[in-house]
Amino acid sequence: MKFFNRGLYALILTIFFQTQLVAEYLYKDEVVKRPAFTEQVEKLGSELYAKTGISLRLLMLKKLPEGMNMIEYEKKVLEEFNEPTILLTFAELDTEIDIYVSDKSLYEYFDRRQVLSPSASAVQAFIMAVVHANSWEMFNDLRTNYGGSILPLLGGKAKDEQVVGKYAASMFNGYIDMSHQISTKKGVVLENDPGDTNQETLFYVKVFFYGFILYAIVMYIRRVLYRRRHKNEQK
Repeated sequence: MKFFNRGLYALILTIFFQTQLVAEYLYKDEVVKRPAFTEQVEKLGSELYAKTGISLRLLMLKKLPEGMNMIEYEKKVLEEFNEPTILLTFAELDTEIDIYVSDKSLYEYFDRRQVLSPSASAVQAFIMAVVHANSWEMFNDLRTNYGGSILPLLGGKAKDEQVVGKYAASMFNGYIDMSHQISTKKGVVLENDPGDTNQETLFYVKVFFYGFILYAIVMYIRRVLYRRRHKNEQK
């Protein structure tokens, strides 16, 4: 009986520590829950930490805890770690994404503004500036803010059964981008860094965006020509 108890305790401890290992860099996942997603984050995150000493943790939340905003929650989570830690946090129902660090010096290893930019390209940023800016300062700010690796993908339309996949793709794309920037700043190469895959993904986002703009221009021209032709026919 004692032997059985020891064996049972050992099994429980083994399972517990294996779970902790799996959840080390995909620190919380209440949204995707797919083994392949977890595996990819863990491979990249563990290599990044081994080679740079910086822990990049991804949190996929359904909703922020009641009564807590994003910053309060991230500060609470960071209390659990001693090593230099960067949190990339997504809260689905709160529609919030944020990046927060255990020490401000960690911001020098990646461009937070660029990663969280809503624009994938300079052209898209310029158009957003023209549409949304209400001052010259705001125009310049929006115009120079592009290269986003999360929001351009996250903002894309998806069918109900594809939404979780969109969340996984967009957040992992941001995770790859940040890992690449950190490793580059540290002067190391990551074997699990997809490298150009990140840029290829953004390339297709840009193609889609430019295609949409071109389509809108063509439809506008056709509408103008139709109105002129219809006006001439009435005369």
